[in-house]
Amino acid sequence: MLFVGDDWAEDHHDIEIVNEQGRRLARRHLSEGLDGVTRLHALIAGVMPKEWAELPASDAAARVKIGIETERGAWVASLVAAGYEVFAINPMSTARYRERHSTSKAKSDAGDAHVLAEIVRLDRDHHRPIAGDSDDGEAMKLVARSHHSMIWDRTRHVLRLRSALREYFPAALTAFDDLDAPDALAVLAAAPDPDRAARLSTARISTALRKANRRDVAVKALQVQTVLRAPALRQPPAVQQAFAAIVAGEVRLIAALNAEIDALGEVVAEHFGRHPDAELYTSLPGLGVVLGARVLAEFGDDPKRYADAKARKNYAGTSPITRASGTKRTVLARHVHNDRLSDAVHQWALCALRGSPGARAYYDAMRARKIGHHAALRQLGNRLVGILHGCLKTRSIYDEHKAWAHHSTAAA
Repeated sequence: MLFVGDDWAEDHHDIEIVNEQGRRLARRHLSEGLDGVTRLHALIAGVMPKEWAELPASDAAARVKIGIETERGAWVASLVAAGYEVFAINPMSTARYRERHSTSKAKSDAGDAHVLAEIVRLDRDHHRPIAGDSDDGEAMKLVARSHHSMIWDRTRHVLRLRSALREYFPAALTAFDDLDAPDALAVLAAAPDPDRAARLSTARISTALRKANRRDVAVKALQVQTVLRAPALRQPPAVQQAFAAIVAGEVRLIAALNAEIDALGEVVAEHFGRHPDAELYTSLPGLGVVLGARVLAEFGDDPKRYADAKARKNYAGTSPITRASGTKRTVLARHVHNDRLSDAVHQWALCALRGSPGARAYYDAMRARKIGHHAALRQLGNRLVGILHGCLKTRSIYDEHKAWAHHSTAAA
C-alpha cells in the first residue's frame, strides 16, 4: 500500500507519500485546483510498485490511503472519485500525534503532511474513512445544514432584539410572546419606539394580526394596544432614538431570514422527499420532513458507514463514555460530538414524547429514577438512534410494539 499525507491550505497542498515501511517516496508542494490534483494523480502513479500495473485501476487506487484534515471541497471529492481511501483526520488528532513523536513543538506544512501520512500508515484503523454518501445525500446535507444555520442566525438576531427592547421598550416583550412572528415584526417595523407604539390604532394592529393568521383579532388587538399605551419608564429621547434604529434594523433582518428559511425549507423538503430512505425516517415518531432531513443528512446514507447500532450512537454523541481508574468509575455524557446531529436528536427525542407511548413510558421511567430532564432526553435519543439503525438495516418501517416490547417486558 501507499500512504499519502495531504496538508491543505486555501491555495496549496503539501504532499508526502510513504510506503509500508515508512520510507519517503515523494514530497511535493501542489497548487489548489485541477492542475494540482492532476499532478497529484501523476505523482501517485509514478511511485506505484511495478506489479500494480497488472491490477485493475480500481484495485490499485484502493491501495492508496490518504490522510487530510477535511472532508469537504472539490479536492477531496476528486480523491474519493478516483477510488482512493480518504481519511478525514481531526486536527486535534494530528496535533496530539505530532506531540507524541516530537517535544520541540516544531511545526511546518511539510511536517504536518508527514504526520498525516504516518497516521494513515500506522493508525488508520482508529480513524473513520470519508463516508461514501450518494450525491443526493450530499446535496441534502448542504441544504439541510444551510437551513439549520439560518434558523440559528435568526435566533441570534431575536435574542439581540429582545435585549434591546428590554433596555428601552419592555412593553413590546409583554405584548408579543414570539418576536420573530409576523405580527410582532409588523408592529415593531411600524413603531420601533414606545412613543410611536402608543399612537398605533387598533385597526393598524388588527391588520398585523390578520396577516399572522391570529384568532380573536379584535380582542387581541385591544389587548396589545392597552399594553403599548400603559405608562412606563422612558429612556432619554436621544437614547430611545438610537435603540429604535437598532430595533428597526433587527426587525428587517429577522423578516428577511423568515422568508429565506421558508424558501430553503421547501428545497429541503424536496430533496428529502425523493430520497429512498425518507419513508423509513418519517415512520419513526417525532421525525417530520425537516427534522428527518437533518438527521438523515448528518448520519449520511452510506449503508456501510456504521458497523452496528453502537457505532451510530457513538457518532450521534448520545451514548455515554466511561472513565475508570482503580476503584473509581464515572459514566459521563459525550461533550465532543457533531453539534448539528446532537441538536437534531435532542429535538427528535422531545417530539417523540408526544407521538410514541413507548417513548413516553421510557422517558417517565428515567425521570422516576431521579434522572434529570435533559439526561432522560439524551437516553431516549440514544434509544431512538438504535431503533433507527435497526429500521435502516432491515429496511423495515417503524413498529411501536417491536421497538418498545423489550422495555415494556422489563418494566413489568
